[in-house]
Amino acid sequence: MGEIAALGAAFVWALSSTIWQRVGQQIPAVVLNFLKGAIALFMLLVTVIILGKSFPAVNSNILVMLLISGALGIGLGDTAFFIVLKYLGARRTLLLETLSPPLTALFGLIFLQENLSPVSCTGILLTVCGVAWVISERTAETTLPSKQLWLGLGISLLGQTSHAAGAILSRAAFNQIDIDPLWTAVLRLSGGIAVMLCFLNPTNLGTCKQLKAPKILGAIILAAFLGTYLGIFLQQTSLKYAPAAIAQALSSTSPLFVLPLAMLAGEKVSFRAVLGVVGAIAGIALLLGLK
Repeated sequence: MGEIAALGAAFVWALSSTIWQRVGQQIPAVVLNFLKGAIALFMLLVTVIILGKSFPAVNSNILVMLLISGALGIGLGDTAFFIVLKYLGARRTLLLETLSPPLTALFGLIFLQENLSPVSCTGILLTVCGVAWVISERTAETTLPSKQLWLGLGISLLGQTSHAAGAILSRAAFNQIDIDPLWTAVLRLSGGIAVMLCFLNPTNLGTCKQLKAPKILGAIILAAFLGTYLGIFLQQTSLKYAPAAIAQALSSTSPLFVLPLAMLAGEKVSFRAVLGVVGAIAGIALLLGLK
């Protein structure tokens, strides 16, 4: 059950990314991220109420740690993700997401004194090389303007750094207190929404008029349900029923799912791209301790 749930999380994240890519052409990234977070937060709160889970007794330090974790990972990281989707497309964006595990491992070494084994170092090298192999591909169908490509890469790196920092803060919180993952998700989303509110302005809020279109609103709700609410649920289920290393490795396979989705959308996927994805996922597997 754990392994299937992890693969399910990877699939819904890939599927929701293709939806966000299309919607993101019409609505600013910060507005999309805010809507996604607000919808998922509402769904999580309803779930918590239905399950009868009371608010955990946490001290102020843990509370602030989780709120900052959400501010970085969701408020900044996910907003950057939506911006990169618009610049580079779903396939490249998800491939760049594979940089998050190596960055998290590096931050873990620095801030949590988690030593890296030779296998982990090899995993970092394979992951980075696999991603670089794919994004450096230049064909008539996939070439992007140089400025657009480098801007997308820079924003993605900022987003991955924010995601990694948020993950380290969450991990530090879990090391100090036993708390239900549903409530950590609620707190992190709350911190992320607080940051997104700072970026909202009359200009980008004006685009909310497009939400009157049933197709756009429906797509946003569906993607929020799949990628945020259901994705978090499946991720937590995988961690409950499978070893953490296996669960995290399998949930990082979104690029493998986005390739056939891209093909169905009419995008040409080269053999080089397939090799790059395989190399990146192999690196993640090594990094997470799979033998």
